[in-house]
Amino acid sequence: MPYELFIGLRYLKAKRKSAFISIITVISTAGVALGVMALIIVLAVMTGFEEDLKEKILGTNAHIVVLKTNGGIDDYPSVMKRLKKFPGVVAATPFIYNQVMLSTGKNVSGVVLRGIDTRTDAQVTNLHKAVVEGTLANLDSTVPAPFASSEPPLPGLVIGKELSRNLNLYVGDKVNVVSPLGNITPLGMVPKLKPFRVVGIFNTGMYEYDSTLAYVSLAEAQNFLDLGNTVTGIQLKVTDVYKTGELARQINRELGFPFYARDWMQMNKNILFALKTEKMVMFIILTLIVLVAAFGIASTLFMIVMEKTKDIAILKSMGATGRSIMRIFVFEGLVIGVFGTVIGVMGGLLVALNLQRIVDVIQRLTGFELFSKDVYYLDHFPSQVVPSDVFLISVTAVAISFLATLYPSWQAARMAPAEALRYE
Repeated sequence: MPYELFIGLRYLKAKRKSAFISIITVISTAGVALGVMALIIVLAVMTGFEEDLKEKILGTNAHIVVLKTNGGIDDYPSVMKRLKKFPGVVAATPFIYNQVMLSTGKNVSGVVLRGIDTRTDAQVTNLHKAVVEGTLANLDSTVPAPFASSEPPLPGLVIGKELSRNLNLYVGDKVNVVSPLGNITPLGMVPKLKPFRVVGIFNTGMYEYDSTLAYVSLAEAQNFLDLGNTVTGIQLKVTDVYKTGELARQINRELGFPFYARDWMQMNKNILFALKTEKMVMFIILTLIVLVAAFGIASTLFMIVMEKTKDIAILKSMGATGRSIMRIFVFEGLVIGVFGTVIGVMGGLLVALNLQRIVDVIQRLTGFELFSKDVYYLDHFPSQVVPSDVFLISVTAVAISFLATLYPSWQAARMAPAEALRYE
């Protein structure tokens, strides 16, 4: 062990003439630990939220969507064949997208109606895995009423868990789908209405999807919306979800006008950009906690230098160089910074890895919902610790602590022995 480090540790453990220095040392250590802990927890939550959101988006939506500028795609089987030949495309499925209303008598809710081909949709999205009640298979057939009712069989409809809760609907219930694009009569435009039966309820875990989406078969959507053999577009699944932008541009070049492709990152760029920006801003803001603690380290070292003036003079008279004196106080400040960083990392990881349990306990004790799913889109508290983030936070905290030691250590190093011993 270098003698500078040995002396620095002795200075930290030694009893102080002034208790104030010891208090400042503890506060500085706690400040570094608190800053590191807060950074790890917040970045883990931000990363978890981002990854969970991406998973929900990619599970419910396609990686790339191909549309037509002047309306729907009527020759979609041939277009699908062309799209499947692109390198990286795994599967393709047609879809229909339209805004409608669901009516159950007293309750009415605006939703997005999606018509899907159940034979190929499972190859592109994870909707079939999200169904928690009923089955998607019943979309392709008319479904009789439960309990041997005299009601005629109706086409199937699959809705989200939150939507079923809002409209008080269950599997087997009848619901009317109302389209604003109705029939023209002598009395004006009359909305089109058709009864469906709920055959399934899905739960993606994302409030926005679970409260606004309803699925029917492709044929029923075409029939209800008078689309003939036309579809809104074609959904694609690819091998690499982070290279969809390049593939979408290639599709645009080769298919040409009036077709155009949009990848999932382009369609969700606002929320993804906002998450990245928030993560960076939170890192900067919480780093200020470590900076404040660094001022505490500097203040502690200044006071220790003043207290150890005689010791510094004796060391210099014994042959210690200014650089050695500087190292003593740099090591002392670094020990405070490293110790605080280690405590912060341990505490941060402990909280970040058990965050959902902690939130559940707090909610049970207080009766207050800390994480509202209609605000944050998700139904749980996501947390994902990234080792590189922990490493970056630790290095940043230690680096700030090191910088805080330089000036007081330099002041100690330039102290003249004769001047220091004059009044001793």
